[in-house]
Amino acid sequence: MGELKNDIQFLPGVGPKRAALIKRELGINTLDELIHFYPFRYIDRSSITPIASVTPDLAYVQIQGRVVSRNLISIKHLSVMVEDASGRMEMVFFKGVKWSFDKLEPGREFIFFGKPQEYNGRLNIVHPEIDAPQSDPQTRGTLTGVYPSTEKLKSGGVTGKVMCKLQHAALALCLGEVQENLPESIRRMHGLCPLPYALQNIHFPSDMKALELATRRLKFEELFFLQLSLLKQRYVRSRSENGIRMPVVGAPFHACYNDLPYSLTGAQQRVIKEIRADLSAGRQMNRLLQGDVGSGKTMVAVLSSLIAVGNGYQACIMAPTEVLAQQHFANIKKYLEPTGVQCALLTGSTTRKERRPLLEGLADGSISIVVGTHALIEDPVQYKALGLAVIDEQHRFGVSQRAALWAKGPDGRPPHVLVMTATPIPRTLAMTLYGDLDVSVIDEMPPGRKPVQTMLIGENRLPAMYRFIREQIALGRQAFVVYPMIFINEKMEDVSNVEQGYEEILKAFPLEEGYKVAIVHGQQANDVKAFNMKAFVEGRAHILVSTTVIEVGVDVPNASVMVIRSAQRFGLSQLHQLRGRVGRGAEKSYCILVKDLKTGREAQQRLELMCATEDGFEIAEQDMKMRGPGDLEGTQQSGLPVSLNIASLARDGLLLEEARHCAQGVLDADPALQLPENAVLVRELRKDKYDIKDYSKIS
Repeated sequence: MGELKNDIQFLPGVGPKRAALIKRELGINTLDELIHFYPFRYIDRSSITPIASVTPDLAYVQIQGRVVSRNLISIKHLSVMVEDASGRMEMVFFKGVKWSFDKLEPGREFIFFGKPQEYNGRLNIVHPEIDAPQSDPQTRGTLTGVYPSTEKLKSGGVTGKVMCKLQHAALALCLGEVQENLPESIRRMHGLCPLPYALQNIHFPSDMKALELATRRLKFEELFFLQLSLLKQRYVRSRSENGIRMPVVGAPFHACYNDLPYSLTGAQQRVIKEIRADLSAGRQMNRLLQGDVGSGKTMVAVLSSLIAVGNGYQACIMAPTEVLAQQHFANIKKYLEPTGVQCALLTGSTTRKERRPLLEGLADGSISIVVGTHALIEDPVQYKALGLAVIDEQHRFGVSQRAALWAKGPDGRPPHVLVMTATPIPRTLAMTLYGDLDVSVIDEMPPGRKPVQTMLIGENRLPAMYRFIREQIALGRQAFVVYPMIFINEKMEDVSNVEQGYEEILKAFPLEEGYKVAIVHGQQANDVKAFNMKAFVEGRAHILVSTTVIEVGVDVPNASVMVIRSAQRFGLSQLHQLRGRVGRGAEKSYCILVKDLKTGREAQQRLELMCATEDGFEIAEQDMKMRGPGDLEGTQQSGLPVSLNIASLARDGLLLEEARHCAQGVLDADPALQLPENAVLVRELRKDKYDIKDYSKIS
């Protein structure tokens, strides 16, 4: 492993200064890391385009021409005219002007490669790559890799051409040392080429078939080790017998279930059976419950909590905000009326006078179910026997908060954990972000919930929209108007913002005509925010102007209109969450997406998809394809448990399924990875990049 671990500064063509730049910009320190830094696309450098055939809409062209003239317009601007048998074309340089001037002598012939564009009616290429007609093989192959880069790398001389040369040099030194990290049986079963072949052909493919083989091998390997590390954690936990056993369903469950005024959907019944099986197995449950807005997750949480109570344990239900905790509490109290089970609400706003008997009730077990915010896991809160923790909108809690909840279980045993989210997560992303959790999906809406009619309009239709809102208010309904920003940003003056919008709504719906408008955003003091939100929830305000703080959990059945201004600035999943705030009552509801005048093609496609479907999972899949997996969780791809260099959760779903199935098969046959053929897997998993936090302990 001598060369692989060498610092990149010792690679010919690098040196200390360039090495520092590469380390800072790309995080690449060793030759091993360098050869695992892959191109993100490829350019066909095999063909020469006649100048007469070049048009500005071509992505890249390669022309071979003779320098006719060079004109030094200024010390930072060089114009070079070249010609071939079909015509003439200009090459323009704003950097490296002196070097280019000296090199490009009239009469000499070169190959120029770059993106053609039109300026003042003339075609040119700005900063073309320049080669002699008989150039180095690594830069003149049929397919040339294009590597991720930054402006600092380019200005520091690490161009695409330089990166190709560095990769060529690194592979020449290291490829013989590369050790296979997949057993031969797996490679054979899944048709995977050897690792050295894959590394050579991902950087310098001999042809398109070699590139396809290399890409499949490296993607599979990445996804396989990601899944193997996650499933190994789950496998270890599933064999542990220290979970709380809850063998009976119990009287409280039956009392609630039999008193329900409606039947549970098939999806709710299926999920409750899955949870019952977990709770009775004697192992700690760690289950993610996905369900669209309004699909009935709260009912599942209540019935699961009552199983815990029926077995002599307590349950807590954690919400990310006080507003949501209060709404959960109000709903859950109604469900619990026929059971006689004591339920309490604990948030940061609970007074000291209210808090004392509440804490005593949790400590002596007389309070069986508690609903609240992160106040549920503060030190003074002690449970007699906490058996189940339900966490709503999991990603809004910090790791340390969830770990504190873990420690609240009885006799050092962890409580069962049910994580709920209304953000539909594409299956491939759920298998990765929550790969060590069991996943349940409520993919069915309760009967009677009316679809929300979604419309897309431009700003020129605002007067008509205001008339429509007035008609809805006259019928006794309420409306949300959501904006993407709080204050005007100088760089984004065209984007609607909530303060300007509030003034606009006040003019359109004046107080003297009897209209009442409330405003809520994240910069307000908590008491102001709570006061305004309460005014809307209780029907004292007709319109709530807000930012996305109302995205999660606000339940106002009387609200029938959701207006989203500058809708093109929101992701699909966020738009879907906002739309879910209406359509909760008996009346027909509407979501009006208002786009700005400057709305790009991709944004237009997103908004049109919103109008076409209410299926949250379809929307989430499309959102991930358009924006990438990281953005769904509010992070870049680095937010995933293991960073992916080449695989894409958006595009490689089938390969992920194949890799996960393979990893599961390996663990089923050899849970501890002790067989000789799996020694290579153990060696790979010991690398730092697979040091994944045990998500089961922090969910």
